[in-house]
Amino acid sequence: MLYLMRHGAPVREGLLLGRTDDPATEAGVAACLGRAESLDVLQIFSSDLARARACAAAVAAPRRIEVAADARWRELNFGAWDGLRPDEVDPSAFARFHEDPDVAPPPGGERWSALQDRVSRALDAIPPAASLVVTHGGAIRAALAHLCGFDRQQLWAFDLPYAALVSLRIWPGAVRTVQITGLTT
Repeated sequence: MLYLMRHGAPVREGLLLGRTDDPATEAGVAACLGRAESLDVLQIFSSDLARARACAAAVAAPRRIEVAADARWRELNFGAWDGLRPDEVDPSAFARFHEDPDVAPPPGGERWSALQDRVSRALDAIPPAASLVVTHGGAIRAALAHLCGFDRQQLWAFDLPYAALVSLRIWPGAVRTVQITGLTT
């Protein structure tokens, strides 16, 4: 099993938090801990950003598992928009970004394909064992694109609130077969 969990609520919600290293709230960490209570995992990975690391550490502590922090699990780099509210960004530029984040990435930011590439490499590096990855909404969507072949429009149909948990059962073989639970549209 592979579990992908979005970090708990950050102290400043409603911002474009890519590389901005805001911590998760106590309630956000507790939400992740509660969501993961029944998971049977042998290894835990997380983004190296504080809001994901704290949630992963809380889940790992009672299991006596060390968290492997990995920068490849970071959120999309929003460049000049990082740390801003969406309404502080030029509306036409923001609309172009949402229409095609590869053609119109944030100024100084990351293209969607770059996020997908690094998340794909992080996924491929996970040893085959029951695993939890505590990461960000964009990274979860990039992982689903890699594992399931979803396109961007399909990915944005999924609701991934803070502390959301996606369960994936991946069968080995030449053709990747994935069973998903825990997503709502």
